[in-house]
This record gives sequence, C-alpha cells and structure tokens, in this order.
Amino acid sequence: MRELQPVGISSFFTAISIVIFLGGCGNHQTKVANKAKADSIEAVQEWNRSIPGNFSERKIFHSDSLTLASFLEKYPALQALDTNITKFYASRQYATVWFDEKGLIEQAGNVVDRVSNLKDEGVLNETMYKKQLDSLLLENSHRDPGSEPDMELEFMLTAQYFVFAKTVWQGMDQSVSEASQWFLPRKKVSYASYLDSLLKYPSKNKDVIDEPVYRQYELLRTYLRKYRSLENEGDWPTLVLEGKSYKPGDSSLLIARIKKRLYRLDDFKGDTTSALYDDELLKAIEQFQSRLGLTVDGAIGKGTIAALNIPPEQRTRQLLVNMERARWLPVSLNDDYLAVNIPEFKLHVYHADSLLWSSNVVVGKELHKTVIFSGEIKYVVFSPYWNVPTSIVRNEIVPAMRKNKNYIRSHNMEITGYSGGLPIVRQKPGPTNSLGLVKFLFPNSHNIYLHDSPAKSLFTQSSRAYSHGCVRVSEPAKLAQFLLKGDSSWNEAAINKAMHLGKEKYVTLTKTVPVFITYFTAFVDRKGKINFREDVYDRDERLAKMILNEK
Repeated sequence: MRELQPVGISSFFTAISIVIFLGGCGNHQTKVANKAKADSIEAVQEWNRSIPGNFSERKIFHSDSLTLASFLEKYPALQALDTNITKFYASRQYATVWFDEKGLIEQAGNVVDRVSNLKDEGVLNETMYKKQLDSLLLENSHRDPGSEPDMELEFMLTAQYFVFAKTVWQGMDQSVSEASQWFLPRKKVSYASYLDSLLKYPSKNKDVIDEPVYRQYELLRTYLRKYRSLENEGDWPTLVLEGKSYKPGDSSLLIARIKKRLYRLDDFKGDTTSALYDDELLKAIEQFQSRLGLTVDGAIGKGTIAALNIPPEQRTRQLLVNMERARWLPVSLNDDYLAVNIPEFKLHVYHADSLLWSSNVVVGKELHKTVIFSGEIKYVVFSPYWNVPTSIVRNEIVPAMRKNKNYIRSHNMEITGYSGGLPIVRQKPGPTNSLGLVKFLFPNSHNIYLHDSPAKSLFTQSSRAYSHGCVRVSEPAKLAQFLLKGDSSWNEAAINKAMHLGKEKYVTLTKTVPVFITYFTAFVDRKGKINFREDVYDRDERLAKMILNEK
C-alpha cells in the first residue's frame, strides 16, 4: 500500500505548445482549455469489495449482436453506452462476463453493491433502472445452478458497470469543469478496454486493484462516510467564546465542550469531562489548527472556534466538491513534477508518487486569481527583469508616477518605450525586484509563472493570497537546485552566484518538468488526516450546486 500523499496532482505528461510570455504576472483569465491528450489515472488502492476483479474467464456461454441490440432497445436510457458495450462484447465474441458454469459469479454482487450505493461515492444520482435490475436478480436467484444464463441480466450488469465507470471514475461533463475555470486536461479513459483487460487477471493473484481514479478520491470517500455519520447524529451546538482566547492552564465549561467536539472530529482522545486546558487538549488543538490551515499556536481564539463551529453538513458538501475534482485528474507520472494547491498555499515537489518536499507559496489575490492549469517548466531565469504587465502599468504605476515624478527611479525601474499611450516599464534585476532573484518559466497563455519574492514576511502568514496571479515561492534556491540537478555545473554555489549577479541569465532545462496548478479545499495528508482549507476564490459553492442540482 503506497504512502499517503498530500493533495498535489498525481500528475501527467505532455508539453503545451504555446508562445511563452516573458513579461510579468498579468492574469489574463483567458478560458483556454488545455486540449493536451490525457490518459487514465492508475491509482493503486485496496478495495474490500470492488467492481474490477476476476470475471468469468471461461467463455462457455455466448450471445450475439441482435440480442444486445434488443436489450438496448428495451432500455433506451442505456443506448448512449451502445459503442462501449458493443465493442466490449465483440472483442469477446459475445461471451458472458458475469456467468460461468455454476451461475452468476461473485463479482456480480460487487457491481450491484457499488451501483446501488452511489451515495457512498459522493454521487447523488439515482441508480439507472434499479427496479429492473433488482427484479432480474430476484428471478436469477430462483434459477437452477448451471442453467443457461439470463442474457438480459448479463447485459444489464455490464451496462451498470459502464454507467458506474463514467459517473464515479470520470465525473461530470467537461463543460462543468470549464465553468469552474478548471483548465487542467481532463482524463480520457477507454472503460471498455479497461474492463476487458481486467478479465485477464485471476483474483487469487490480484489483491491490489488498479482503478482509474486519482488516489485522493478514495481517501476523501472514507471521510465522506465519517462526516455523513456526524451529520446524521446531529447535536452540533454553537460554541461561544467567553473571553479573548484560552491557553494551556485555563479552565472553563467551554473547554469541556471543545474537548467533546474535538473527540467527535478524531483530534482528541482524552477525558472529555475535564474543564482544564491540559497538555492532551493542546496537542489536539494544534493538530486541528494544522488540519484547517490555521496558525498553529495552541490558542483557542475566534478563528479556531469559528472552524470548530462549521457544521458537518457543510464539510460533507465540501467533500463532495473535492471528490468531483479528483475525478477529473489525469494519469500519474513516473518522473519529477511540481504541484501547487492554491487554497493550501503550498508547492509540492514529487518524484513519481513520492513527495520529496513542500514549501509555502503566495498565490493571486481575489482580484487576480491564479489560474488552474498545467504546463512544463522550461527555463530558469536568474537575476530577472520584471517586465511590468500593461494592466499594472495602467492601474498602478502611471497613477504613482503622477504623484511622484521620481517613482520609476526610486523603484529601480526604467521605461523602454511606449505603446498605446502607455510607457513600457521594466524593473531591473536586484534584491528589490518584484520577482526576487530567480523565476521559473513554463509556456502558457495566462502569463503565469513561479518566482522568488523580496516580500519574505508574507510566506509566514496563514492565508497567502497577495500576488497579481503568479506564484511566489518561499524556497527559490532549493527549487532551482532541484530543476537543475541534472547539470553538474549548477551546484549550490553557482546558483547563489547567478541569483546575485545583477545581470539576467536564462538557463534552458535539458528536460522540462511538469507543473500543475490545482484547487482543492479538502484533501487527506500523509498522516491520513483530513484537511480543509478556506475557499479563497469562492469556487466550491457553484460546483456544489451543480453536483446537488440546486438553483
């Protein structure tokens, strides 16, 4: 079983052939969907009851295309699956999947179990033709073992498999992800080929199942059950802070209530009747604050109380949204890649599925949202110029120049020309440059890149949405070393020298490195703990309404 990882993207694959913008962090917010070809995710997970497994390998019973056509005519809502089902059975010479010489195989029950409990998958759709499926199963239970299989039940089970695969493993239509400004490539999976390939593996030799879904999906699925249980239990009274804050050693009836709340959230394991803020509660509060992305100081103040008061139904809604996002993610890479999770304000550096290290980042403010998309880092630029975007020149620099005629000089800038009545401005290399001492470029149409920053204090804030759209990295030298590790001439000393050279220097990577900008407000960390983050761009609720079919 692989080690649990933070939310960073499992990753994928292709470069994007788009003209690179070497200018500043302007956020064009252009709805340019990345059309790069994506594959299925191969996330390894252990399932106690799974659809994939050993179907009937003995091709004893056969049907034909006319029988299948009659089935689809009888169940018109399944006709959209015609291509998948026909291709699948044609490749097997119409041999049965769910029946062997003894009758219905065990895995058929797994299919029925999964499609009958879509709610556990974070899907609120009703199971298609559920009554008819139940009726066919009841009729089959009265048949003699070894008798001819019911082909209507055979085709119904296969159709239900494909409905499940499309709904649970692929997610809502691409128009939904694009409406959510999600420009990462959506995965494309041939579920007919996937199902067919599973027939080749005997179950006795396959206790670990590959399913085409990002590994965070199943982890979130587990917590969905937890929070639905809390929701059904009810009894979630509002905790009211009596003073400014509580610290270790304080006593209050509220502290006992906080212990009970943290016990229900699996953060506290001690005595829930004690009103004393003891060491056990301190550990629980620090864990809770860490899980919620709050300042981990152990103090029970307004922010911590507000987070404790968020009701389970709101967390359930949040989990549903992020499970849907997990369905959209494409295939894993077996190489290096970077992943930025915007609500987490973190950069994660991976090799395959192994997290190498993480660092804090600053992302775009609400007015200049960082775009959710992917690219391939191609250049490391030491001692960079900052080519100030036109929007910043118009809205910020020109008004500042009117107030202070020395603004350009005092900010180490220069005017290199004019366009459209506006000056073309760039900031010279140096320690006060807005991009810091190094930037990392990857071709994209959004004019977004990673870079250093002279404003180091921002990296210590719990909420870090301050930029004009680009991603500021707290450990730029370490990132440069990682990206240039294949070139022995770029050691730590050489990188430090180039960063302080005061003269711009481009270095082209011998091998591009994928980078993924993602948006997850709920994820499971390496310790198996559920994490929630603030929806900094207010994107959760819109997607939640689409999932729940609300107006």
